[in-house]
Amino acid sequence: GGGGGAAMADGDGLLSVDYEVHGKVQGVFFRKYTQGEAKRLGLVGSVRNTSHGTVQGQIQGPAARVRELQEWLRKIGSPQSRISRAEFSNEKKIEALEHKEFQILK
Repeated sequence: GGGGGAAMADGDGLLSVDYEVHGKVQGVFFRKYTQGEAKRLGLVGSVRNTSHGTVQGQIQGPAARVRELQEWLRKIGSPQSRISRAEFSNEKKIEALEHKEFQILK
């Protein structure tokens, strides 16, 4: 990273980040709760179960809100879930949202 002083404060612009959550996160309404939390925060993106027992997807929205959902994915999740770790990748600033809403993918 690094770089000069950006014109926008780091809590403004739009961010896009991919995530993958490990632990007991399937069969515990994790996707439904993630969608609900994302909608509450005004974020868009997606969430889906993978074939290897994790939940993954993408989050897009105002940086500060994206950070909030990252914390939620790292520590809270759905009431019955047991999160061992959450990994985030491909974080980048975007000019415009690439999703219309936050969808649960099959």
